[in-house]
Amino acid sequence: MGSEEVTRGARNDWRNLLEPGVNALGFELVDVELAGGGGHQTLRVYIDSPEGVDVDDCADVSRQLSAILDVEDPIAGEYSLEVSSPGLDRPLVTPAHYRRFVGETVKLTLSQPLDGRRKFK
Repeated sequence: MGSEEVTRGARNDWRNLLEPGVNALGFELVDVELAGGGGHQTLRVYIDSPEGVDVDDCADVSRQLSAILDVEDPIAGEYSLEVSSPGLDRPLVTPAHYRRFVGETVKLTLSQPLDGRRKFK
């Protein structure tokens, strides 16, 4: 995922707007990022499913979300929409994400150190 992050409140707003459209096509909304500023922003949407995600899936979700964004118009000015799978470095954002990967090895980076450490495996 990119270095740009959406604040927790904004992430919930994006999730509320986009998740029904993603779910309607049988996918899970993993995360949302809004990057850039000024004259152009990029909205990155990460999707997944138990069967995985391919390019055609991303295109289908992109068309679905474009229709929602055209109606709701939540981004001022020009923007690009990117839809992809989260890849190997997927973030664990919701409690369901953590449950899905129980028993797997993960890398954690804490926002506040714990016993002088921020990174754990």
